[in-house]
Amino acid sequence: MKRLLIVILVAAFGWSAYWFVGATGAKSGFVAWFDARQSEGWQAEVSDISVNGFPNRFDTTFSDLALADPETGVAWQSPFFQLFALSYKPNHVIAVWPHEQTLAFPDQTLQIASSDMKASLVLGADTSLPLERANLAIEKLAVQSTIDWQLAADTLRLALHKQPEEKNIYRLALVAEGFAPPISYNLLSGQSLPQTLKTVQADLLVGFDASWDRHALEDARPQPTSVEITNAQIAWGNLDLQATGHVSVDNTGYPTGEITIRATNWREIISVARSSDQIPASVLDAIEQGLELLAGISGNPRTLDIPLNFKSGTIRIGPIPIAPAPRLVLR
Repeated sequence: MKRLLIVILVAAFGWSAYWFVGATGAKSGFVAWFDARQSEGWQAEVSDISVNGFPNRFDTTFSDLALADPETGVAWQSPFFQLFALSYKPNHVIAVWPHEQTLAFPDQTLQIASSDMKASLVLGADTSLPLERANLAIEKLAVQSTIDWQLAADTLRLALHKQPEEKNIYRLALVAEGFAPPISYNLLSGQSLPQTLKTVQADLLVGFDASWDRHALEDARPQPTSVEITNAQIAWGNLDLQATGHVSVDNTGYPTGEITIRATNWREIISVARSSDQIPASVLDAIEQGLELLAGISGNPRTLDIPLNFKSGTIRIGPIPIAPAPRLVLR
């Protein structure tokens, strides 16, 4: 019995020492990270870093955070941010955001509110902390931009999973419920459309030029090199858009390839686009003329399969250019 008691005491002392060494090392590492960012010219401010959770967890809380990357102009401010990890499984991290935070870009600032925002991250066993998989869950999301747009969602789920057999290719899945798009509600009155979309979902395989790890925050964001759309769908009232296809992305961010859009009630979609005033009328005229031609060929006036060809910075339907292609660049 005495020997058992000694064993228990030694084990308890050893575990306590392990926790305190780990907690001290974690805090020192975070402090060093902020110091390193400041030496690189970042704004990297935090009023306090605390590590709690003895004996089985490392619960780190950052208070009054302000981060800004001078190269990209991206900045983030938050009253707090938390990272939770089991002390015997430190590579599995739970991240928790506050109800309100601010994300700024060179052209606009976003005020982000939510009732609950958290993520589960599993990191690889490497000093670069490569992201193996992540799940983000947000409840009652509301985003307000300083350039006069807003969006909201009752729930949003985002999953990211690195493909084990492929270098820097990640599967990305998105599902949103109660999603209100960034469009003025007064535009909906003549369109017979609800304020929220019935379906928003996507399943993609995205390739990047580098791994998503701690260097993605410290140095530069990995840039897309390919996008394969396994399935994507947006349903809004009687309007329905589905997409599949594959594009490669060059080093300037322009895609090359083909994506096929299946559009149901496409004339109503054009009408909504005209009401939004977000797309030039000349572009919409060209799109509508092309779709009328396709409808006449297919014999189906309501549903069309529209092959969009991306090449040389332009989107084409067949040989006809209809719009500039988007640049897929992550700041």
